[in-house]
Amino acid sequence: MSGHPDLAEQGSAGFVRGLGVFDSTMIVAGSMIGSGVFIVSADISRLVGSAGLLLLVWVVTGFLTLMAALSYGELAAMMPRAGGQYVYLREAYSPLWGFLYGWTLFLVVQTGTIAAVAVAFARFLGVLAPSISNTNWIIEPVNLSSSYAVSLSTQQVVSIIIIGVLTYLNTRGLRLGKIIQNVFTSAKTLSLVMLILLGVFVGRNAAAIASNFGDLWVPRGVSAIRPDWSWVPEVSALSGGLGIFIAVCVAQVGSLFSAEAWNNITFTAGEVKNPRRTVPVSLAAGTGLVISLYLLANLTYLLTLPIEGIQNAPDDRVATAALGVIFGDAGAAIMAVAIMVSTFGCNNGLILAGARVYYAMSHDGLFFRATGALNKKHVPATGLVLQGVWASLLVLPRTRLRDATGAFLTDPVTGRELYGNLYSNLLDYVVFSVLIFYALTIAALFVLRHKQPEAERPYRALGYPIVPALYIIAVSLIMMVLIVYRTQTTWPGLVIVLSGIPVYFIWRRFGRRGVASLS
Repeated sequence: MSGHPDLAEQGSAGFVRGLGVFDSTMIVAGSMIGSGVFIVSADISRLVGSAGLLLLVWVVTGFLTLMAALSYGELAAMMPRAGGQYVYLREAYSPLWGFLYGWTLFLVVQTGTIAAVAVAFARFLGVLAPSISNTNWIIEPVNLSSSYAVSLSTQQVVSIIIIGVLTYLNTRGLRLGKIIQNVFTSAKTLSLVMLILLGVFVGRNAAAIASNFGDLWVPRGVSAIRPDWSWVPEVSALSGGLGIFIAVCVAQVGSLFSAEAWNNITFTAGEVKNPRRTVPVSLAAGTGLVISLYLLANLTYLLTLPIEGIQNAPDDRVATAALGVIFGDAGAAIMAVAIMVSTFGCNNGLILAGARVYYAMSHDGLFFRATGALNKKHVPATGLVLQGVWASLLVLPRTRLRDATGAFLTDPVTGRELYGNLYSNLLDYVVFSVLIFYALTIAALFVLRHKQPEAERPYRALGYPIVPALYIIAVSLIMMVLIVYRTQTTWPGLVIVLSGIPVYFIWRRFGRRGVASLS
């Protein structure tokens, strides 16, 4: 272990170990299932253009997620402490690497995902209540630059309210947080199962099946993938082997975002019963369940809709279009309710887990002192509130939309400028930043087996060293493709990570004063 006393471990004494195997599995599954699986297949299908390649994208995501989860199991069993992945990176490399992860988690990974999921909740509530809209302004957009603006719409207000409500509920103790998580994760898992069963047995469409599976691997209706570097050629899935490879890599942004946050249970290890066994089991069970449901959901889309219907689903709501085949106009309302349940439960898990990382950082003198204290309900309330405030601020920025010529898009009726939200950008930033640290954490398996060969390892990574090595290679290839073909939205992720270096040394110098009082 590191030379200094493990203050995060000592601090865990104040936590209540109230999470069993079922609760932990619900945190894994519930944090993963948000709105992505209901939406991102539209963009994925525009990139890859065929039923076979759409399923392949999700299969690749499934293998990557399961490989990572099985590898994390060894680290979780070896170091079952509050902070999880932050602790693994700190022990394998140095406190700097742990801090860079926690810093990135706070700035964009956890809070950015919370913001994006909250926007998705409000977006689908707008299906039932049209006054909740991203153009129903309370404060009209104020342009900050050629790319971004800030505003306050009714949709944004609802997003912020959801973040605030769930943050408050989680300050009331672990028991209430886990009850919300268990109820909503069970409900949305059932919703996905019902969507799959309805699609397979009621909505299956002979014409869609013939179209999709008759030309299983033939791309059609694909979008060109334009690089941000002038010397790199434009490609598409129609370009042959290289084009298909690049399309599948770029498409991982959507599918990996949909499968993100499975590692959140490691953050709460200080509150898990028998964590050396429970955390690895919940990682395997939760990720296995969700990935299976995701693959079956996409198979359902292909049984009910032709690939063109998936590519052109209104507002990318593929699941809504699939239910529309079965229930007609009522399908939109049914799906909106299901996604609201899903996103509510997803954000509860994200909010619950994230503050535990800031708690561990504080006990190393690397974050605000107050985030290292537990309230009378034995939860890090200050960390929860700070996380909620920053996530709410991330809801406010808007993107200024442009057409193919670079001109700003305007409403054809009113002539007013149209705005997007930061959802897609946050998605790209989050995925790239997350992949960096996933690869580093998997590499920590090799480092720690060398540095700490005698450490207790109740569970050893399945397929070591081949499976972890394959994961690192695959993720590295995806990141290289994203750097070339999604430069404008991936380089900010790298900048955010690097921005933590000077902050680390500032905190290292001045933050240590609070450690003694927290130990």
